[in-house]
Amino acid sequence: MPTLECDPDTARERLSEAGAELSAGNTDHERWRASLGEANAVAYDDTVVIQGKRPADIESVLRDRGGRGHLYFDGGSRGNPGPAAIGWVIVGGDGIVAEGGERIGRATNNLAEYEALVRGLEAARDYGFDVLEIRGDSELIVKQVRGAWNTNDPDLRERRVRVHELLGAFDEWSITHVPREINERADELVNEAFEDG
Repeated sequence: MPTLECDPDTARERLSEAGAELSAGNTDHERWRASLGEANAVAYDDTVVIQGKRPADIESVLRDRGGRGHLYFDGGSRGNPGPAAIGWVIVGGDGIVAEGGERIGRATNNLAEYEALVRGLEAARDYGFDVLEIRGDSELIVKQVRGAWNTNDPDLRERRVRVHELLGAFDEWSITHVPREINERADELVNEAFEDG
């Protein structure tokens, strides 16, 4: 449940411009309430508290845009192909900005890795980062996205095209292969998604 320190009047204006549904607060302490996508927000004097299935729907509108972000992604499959799950984490200058993990149905390990990258890129784009440093522990995905390796599988080729479309939202980007221990939080989110499903 993200809590943002911000001016509630400015936050209300930004949410209104983004098409949020706004209403009066329910108590004397609440300035207003808002609903956008799959998120809800309650404003107090100097803070906005965000709840819901996808807090990023509102948080991305209220956070200051620009800057450098770091995206960590991971995906896995039990059976290859089999039940699959993804995890991604976006880190900014103040720590974790957003993270997500979920089951995605039946897929291969590589397809799950690509899906995690796509979901993380969509979130990073929504947060408005100018520069994105991407890190994952799948050498195959990293080398295919860089263009060092070919993508023969049609499903993976389609996901790689989507990745490059999303990368166009950033002024600069890089993608680096890292050991699993550097990618620990994204890996944890994959395992949590398997346990929750």
